[in-house]
Amino acid sequence: MITADTISRHEFIGLNTQIINSTNQQVIGLNGTIINETKSMFTINTQKGMKNIPKATNEWRFSIQGKETVIDGSKIAKRPFERIGAKVWLKILE
Repeated sequence: MITADTISRHEFIGLNTQIINSTNQQVIGLNGTIINETKSMFTINTQKGMKNIPKATNEWRFSIQGKETVIDGSKIAKRPFERIGAKVWLKILE
């Protein structure tokens, strides 16, 4: 079960996300549902279509069970099976 504390050890496909900080100012605020994940990219289904966004250059916000979690993309720029057991710094927003 995905919780705010264990999100980094799960696949992100199917989760809603929003970019809250980025090296590319044009993608800040972009939100949608993650439909594919590779080592370095998320494919997000947005209102304007599908977008391929690099993980490492962004901070990602996820809402899990009413708690908002912010993850630094450089910490999750791995394949899902490589993240299992890895420690990732999370900000949990109440």
